[in-house]
Amino acid sequence: MFQMENSKITAFIREVFSTDKPISLHEPTFGKTDVSAVEAAVKSTFVSSVGPEVDRFGSLVKEFTGSQGAIPVTNGTSALHVALTAAGIGSGDLVITQALSFVATGNAILYTGAEPIFCDVNIQTMSLCPVKLRFFLEKNAKLIDGSCHLKACNRTIKAILPMHTFGHPALIDDLGSVCVDWNLILIEDAAESLGSYYKTAHTGTFGRMSAISFNGNKVITTGGGGCVLTMCKDDHDTVKHLTSTAKVNSKYEFEHDMLGYNYRMPNINAALGCAQIVKLPSLISQKRALAKLYENFFKGSYVKFVAEPPNCRSNYWLNTILMPSKLKKDQLIQYANSKGVNVRPAWVPLNRLKYFNGFLSEELDCTNYLYDRIVNLPSSPKEEYFA
Repeated sequence: MFQMENSKITAFIREVFSTDKPISLHEPTFGKTDVSAVEAAVKSTFVSSVGPEVDRFGSLVKEFTGSQGAIPVTNGTSALHVALTAAGIGSGDLVITQALSFVATGNAILYTGAEPIFCDVNIQTMSLCPVKLRFFLEKNAKLIDGSCHLKACNRTIKAILPMHTFGHPALIDDLGSVCVDWNLILIEDAAESLGSYYKTAHTGTFGRMSAISFNGNKVITTGGGGCVLTMCKDDHDTVKHLTSTAKVNSKYEFEHDMLGYNYRMPNINAALGCAQIVKLPSLISQKRALAKLYENFFKGSYVKFVAEPPNCRSNYWLNTILMPSKLKKDQLIQYANSKGVNVRPAWVPLNRLKYFNGFLSEELDCTNYLYDRIVNLPSSPKEEYFA
C-alpha cells in the first residue's frame, strides 16, 4: 500500500468538483421546478401545516420506499421521537442503540422518558452489530413472560434503534432475527438512507416504523423536514394523530384527546419535497458515480474507502474514508479545511457526551476504532460525474 498525501487528496476533490471556490460537504440541488413548486405554495396561501402538498408528499415517499404509510413531519428528530412514542416506548423503558450516530438518535430515546443502552457497531456497515447485540442480550438479559428484561435491575428492554450510517444499510435481517428471539421492537433510524436498499427492500421498511430526514444536507430536502415510515395502518393512524396535536376530528371545535405534538410538516416544505423527490433516482445515480470515482482514487493506498456492504445498494449520502490513524485523520481534516475543502470527522460517540455518561454502555471497540479514523468527504450530487 502506498501513502496518500493530504495535498493529493485535496487536489483530487477540487478536480472532481471543478472549482477553486470553497467546497461544501453536501449541498442541496435546486432547479426551476423546485422554485415553481414553492412559489405555487406561497401563492396558494397554504404555507403552514394545512394544505394538499403534505399528503401528496407523503404518498410520493410511500410509493418510493414501498412502505405501508409515510407521514411527513418537521424533521428527522421529531420523526424518531414520535415513532418511538407510537410504538409504546415510554418512561423507564430501555432501548438498545449505537453510540456511533448523530445525537438525535439518543435524544429521541430520552424524549420518551426511556434510556439508551449503547452496543457496538459492525466494522463494515458502521451500524449496530447483530452479533454483539445478541451476545449482550444472552449475557445480560432474560425473558419473563415473553418480555425482555435486564438481569441486573429487571427493567424492560423494549426496542432496538439501529441507524443506517452515512446511508449504508445495517445488517437489518440479522438484527430483525435478534428482535424476534428476544421480543424486541425494531425501529430504524433511516435519516441518512433515503434511496438505500438492503437486498431488494428499501431501508426503513424492515422494522415496525422508521424515521427519514429531509434536512438541507440530505440527498433531497424540504428545507427542514422528516418523515415517519409505517408498516401497518394502526401505527400510521397513531402517528398521524400524534403529530397533529392529537386533535379530534371536529368541524369547529379544538378538542384533543391525548398529549400530542405539533410535528406536522408545513405545506410549503412539502411542496418543495414533491418537486425534489421526482429527481431522487437521478441524484442517487450521480452520488453513486461520485462514490466510484473516490473508490478508484483511493484503491491501493493506505486510505480505505468505505464501499457499500454486500447485498446492499447504498445512496452514498456521505462518502467515507478510514485513515490509518487518529493522527492522520486529524491532519487531513485540518489541512483540507484550511484549503477550503470541507471534510469532517464522525460524530463524537454518544456515550462520551456528558449527559449520556451515566447510561449502560458495552465495550465499543469498533465504535472507537471507526471514530478515530473516519473522514467524510464532499458528496454533493453533480451530473458531470458521468462525463
